[in-house]
Amino acid sequence: MTTTVSASARVEAPARRVYELIADYRDGHTRIVPPKYFKSLDVEQGGFGAGTIIRVTMHLLGADRTYRAKVTEPEPGRVITETDLETGLATSFIVTPNGAASDVTISTAIPHLPGLVAAIQRWLVKRLLPQIYREELQLIDAQARG
Repeated sequence: MTTTVSASARVEAPARRVYELIADYRDGHTRIVPPKYFKSLDVEQGGFGAGTIIRVTMHLLGADRTYRAKVTEPEPGRVITETDLETGLATSFIVTPNGAASDVTISTAIPHLPGLVAAIQRWLVKRLLPQIYREELQLIDAQARG
């Protein structure tokens, strides 16, 4: 069982440009993560799309959390997914062409782990992630336009 959290926005740039920005973990992706929450994003292996391994440090609820994720492309050119190697939490970026623009959704599937602490973490994450995603979508729009 999982809980899903997502946010969507229209990006005023072609889908191909948006997808390439997201899939480029060495340069593009580092420019779309909100610095208020993301302390670092380092590439351990690969760097573009499927097969990339990243190490990310996020600052949430007053604490830093570092995780490693593997990047896959379930639908190359349309869907790219980062899966936390420890927890299985998976965040997908879905890019859908819409004329000269793109519709972009960031969606995270949070596995249900047992216990009260896990339930409280899910509750907090469901409230925090949409705001982070809205900021990230604004950065995607700004970067893809430029």
